Amino acid sequence: QMQVAESGGGLVQPGGSLTLSCAASLSIRNISGIGWYRQTTRKQRELVAEISNGARLKYADTVKGRFTVSRDNAKNMAYLQMNSLKTDDTGVYFCNVFVLSAIRRDYWGQGTQVTVSS
Repeated sequence: QMQVAESGGGLVQPGGSLTLSCAASLSIRNISGIGWYRQTTRKQRELVAEISNGARLKYADTVKGRFTVSRDNAKNMAYLQMNSLKTDDTGVYFCNVFVLSAIRRDYWGQGTQVTVSS
């Protein structure tokens, strides 16, 4: 069973940067993709960025040009580099490892809190 764990959250001032990490307990070479989601008290969990097994990238409009998603298959890791952070970026960030086959299988971490505040 795949286990996923996020790290790297914290408190940062507006305009600052953070890098989130996602560690998978098993190989990610053959998974379908990895997504980063954000959940706030006002919104449901929303997709922020995604990288597929073919290295296709997807970003929410609100983070395009500021966030970069990447993965390192050799280390079973994924990352979310967040620059020019805004107060609206505040939330709990979750890593989602998913496999698309006959059914979709999702593996979630416990989330890491990101707070952007002066």
